[in-house]
Amino acid sequence: MAEKGTPHFHNNPGVSTIHVGAKEFMCIGATPPLDHPHIFLDMGTDDEIICSYCSTLYKYDPSLKPNEARPAECVWVEESAETAAR
Repeated sequence: MAEKGTPHFHNNPGVSTIHVGAKEFMCIGATPPLDHPHIFLDMGTDDEIICSYCSTLYKYDPSLKPNEARPAECVWVEESAETAAR
């Protein structure tokens, strides 16, 4: 099954650098409800980018899948309404 949507990453652990497998993604800062506006970041031809809201440095790592990060806990997956209701 194909992956859908734009990957979202957060920095709850407070690390200085997050390695990601996508060059286009959303930074949300921290997990909701403490998130900042969800910012679309596009590295273009570069291999790193800094979020203008939270100053997290993101570095591209081609060994990671587009929806993966290192540290792994920095990947944010929104709960569906069904999951949240359980």
